[in-house]
Amino acid sequence: MKRDFLYHRIPMLLTFAALLGSCGRTSGPKVAPYLDENAPLETRIEDALSRMTLEEKVAVLHAQSKFSSAGVPRLGIPEVWCTDGPHGIRPEVLWDEWDQAGWTNDSCTAFPALTCLAATWNPEMSALYGRSIGEEARYREKDVLLGPGVNIYRLPLNGRNFEYMGEDPYLSSRMVVPYVQGVQTNGVAACVKHFALNNQEVNRTRVNVVVDDRALHEIYLPAFRAAVKEGGAWAIMGAYNRYKGEHCCHNSYLLNDILKKEWGFDGVVISDWGGVHDTKQAIENGLDMEFGSWTNGLSWGASNAYDNYYLARPYLELLRRGEASEATLDDKVRRVLRLIFRTAMNTHKPFGSLNSPEHLAAARRIAGEGMVLLKNDGSVLPFDPGTMKRLLVVGENAVKMMTVGGGSSSLKVRHECTPLEGLRKAAGDGVEVLYERGYVGDVSTDYNGVDSGQDLTETRTAGELLADAVAAAREADAVLFVGGLNKSGHQDCEGADRLSYGLPYGQDTVIEALAAANPRLAVVLVSGNAVAMPWIDRVPAVLEAWFSGSEAGNALADVVFGAVNPSGKLPFSFPVRLEDNGAIALGEYPGGDSVTYREGLFVGYRWLESKGIVPLFAFGHGLSYTTFSISDVRSDRTSLGSDGRIRVSADVTNTGDRAGAEVVQLYIGDEESSLPRPVKELKGFQKVSLAPGETRTVTFDITPEQLQYYDDRQGAWGAEAGRFTAFVGAASDDIRGTVTFELK
Repeated sequence: MKRDFLYHRIPMLLTFAALLGSCGRTSGPKVAPYLDENAPLETRIEDALSRMTLEEKVAVLHAQSKFSSAGVPRLGIPEVWCTDGPHGIRPEVLWDEWDQAGWTNDSCTAFPALTCLAATWNPEMSALYGRSIGEEARYREKDVLLGPGVNIYRLPLNGRNFEYMGEDPYLSSRMVVPYVQGVQTNGVAACVKHFALNNQEVNRTRVNVVVDDRALHEIYLPAFRAAVKEGGAWAIMGAYNRYKGEHCCHNSYLLNDILKKEWGFDGVVISDWGGVHDTKQAIENGLDMEFGSWTNGLSWGASNAYDNYYLARPYLELLRRGEASEATLDDKVRRVLRLIFRTAMNTHKPFGSLNSPEHLAAARRIAGEGMVLLKNDGSVLPFDPGTMKRLLVVGENAVKMMTVGGGSSSLKVRHECTPLEGLRKAAGDGVEVLYERGYVGDVSTDYNGVDSGQDLTETRTAGELLADAVAAAREADAVLFVGGLNKSGHQDCEGADRLSYGLPYGQDTVIEALAAANPRLAVVLVSGNAVAMPWIDRVPAVLEAWFSGSEAGNALADVVFGAVNPSGKLPFSFPVRLEDNGAIALGEYPGGDSVTYREGLFVGYRWLESKGIVPLFAFGHGLSYTTFSISDVRSDRTSLGSDGRIRVSADVTNTGDRAGAEVVQLYIGDEESSLPRPVKELKGFQKVSLAPGETRTVTFDITPEQLQYYDDRQGAWGAEAGRFTAFVGAASDDIRGTVTFELK
């Protein structure tokens, strides 16, 4: 059962428990100093550590249930309770199983997927997201939120890409820091995942990733580094895969050398559920807390299988025989105690709230700002209710709930506003919003005991569905197709990758038929991945709406009816063909027991530009219902000055007739590097809101740090003297001006 409500909230009871636990001691203070909030944190940790027995120390390092680890009742030290994220607080599960506990008061706000958050290109939205989801975790008495995810989008088949923040390390770094800080203001630890190189779901528990040091440090680690060194993350989750032949949940180079020594991480390393494979490696290679080593521990041939975890009885026996270091043990326990003092025993954390109007408003705002207008010739979007009487909505994704499914990020919500529901509310009484399904995808509605309650069964054949949709399209004033992917296996879902780049369920045929029947067609894609669009030239408007959470329908209606002017930008590239992706082109996916990242640094737009490949939609691309100019790109000097910087400026003007926001993007290219470098790399961005006709000047300070690369020959970061180019524009393929400067 879950820990008692009062036990966690009233410090007096904690003090009383500690006093009872110390009654048998013959020496020492009468009141446990580690409960004195005025004492330094590290002093309290050392005092608590000194009071713990060997058995108690080992007990706090491993799970006691599916999502909790033990405390030390004798000393008044509470348990640690984790919850899956990163898009919402997972419903309560049974003590030892994945299935739901059947509570009726654990419905949460589903926030948009992290691809949508990254697409806002707005750190303020990330702060709002983190603060809001942290409040929900706090209300539910969770100590650790298992998120956010910041693994790099290496290829568009990864089933878990929707949980991450895109293909660029700089964008991910800037967006993860406010999220982590927002969560932790609630006394809830953000557990940043999956560290590291978790870039595919195929063979995820055994594949060994072979990657060069430059790519590791320049592409795959920066977001984790920012989360730790800037965000102050209190927890990190290891990945399932292997690197250098060691599983990442107990990987000495990643956890000991980089995370703890180089970055100075003082929090806990938590295993992914079932990610631990060896006791000695878990002890020596940096793991601090072990969870989920078996799905159903109590049937593992022992009365308490949690004692059989790698960091449980096997560890204790090694310690008793003197075959394991107590110093290593104490380091792990200190980290766990530090986590507990920051979370469960933090008496200053605020009260939380669950599924509040403010959280629903935040989810709606983030979703609307993250939607990306990929194409728009102005003939369809935004819809004007005054010029239409009949709007036809086609597509299963217009009615299918997307908060249920997808793996560990599956949620239970009190209500999910579907696209059709939101569109009907926004259209008003003057517009009849009709619906045709068009195709049948996945009629399942449940995951881990949570059922959406929908009935998606269909009796019509594919031909009948298509014919009915086309007939209705001919009679409509405009058509909105809502399709894309879903959270079923081999789509956007944990545990399996996509099998192809195209849209599933014959959607391409439906879109092409609708385009022939009615030229006023807009396509809305609900997905967390790029998809092929063979029909792109026949469709006047395309909107990427992502998985948008509880308020998906309202947010979509805000955008398509023009209440919200779209301002999202793609956090990853959309290639025309799957073969345009570097990992696919080089034949280095999915691999077997090993996969080599032969593309190295050249991930996403870096690969496309190095090969001269034109994307379907570029990294950073996103349109608006207004227009913007970016002009007069200039610098204040021709080389980095004595103050170690050069300032690049540009003027951005709203040249249209609607208020809107543009993301001004700064890329830098090294013109004289002795080592291979991308044509250009994102090094800055600013989102600017402007009224019609308004102009603002944006500035970027370029420092030597932004010019560095990781020198694998020296094992260190450095920048070479020489000529650099700063590119300023609205997307990676839409550069409006450049300046050249020198680093001397």
